[in-house]
Amino acid sequence: MKDDPAKPVPNGVRAIAVLFALCAIYLGIAGALMVLRPGTVPMSSGAPLLFGLELSGRYMFLLMAIVGGAVAWGLVELNNIVRHAAILIAIAGIVMLVPSVSAATVMVQPKALTFGGLGIIVRVMVAWYLSRGEIADQFKAPPRTT
Repeated sequence: MKDDPAKPVPNGVRAIAVLFALCAIYLGIAGALMVLRPGTVPMSSGAPLLFGLELSGRYMFLLMAIVGGAVAWGLVELNNIVRHAAILIAIAGIVMLVPSVSAATVMVQPKALTFGGLGIIVRVMVAWYLSRGEIADQFKAPPRTT
């Protein structure tokens, strides 16, 4: 963690890191259960977070858990590359949710529309917050003195 009092981690970045960490923990537990006790957890349990990658098998759950954990850690460490990766992950999630929200709208499925819409809203908030100028400035590396 950053112990530099001159450059504290913004609360919004902490919240987004917690969101990524919770997703990573969920995927890690589901993936570990799939590896240790096949058949106890269905592959569809990762569909809300993996958008089709769950069909690649149980190790994809573990791989994405590692990626999510790494993004959470990188955000807390104010790593600028990880900030860009988090923005790309959020945008990819938005793009993947659009067809399901459109289908739920056409077929008048309020539950699917609500969860899909909330998923889009959360991802837009993550991408917007991490893209803000004052937040991006927090991720800039301090100038090196030689």
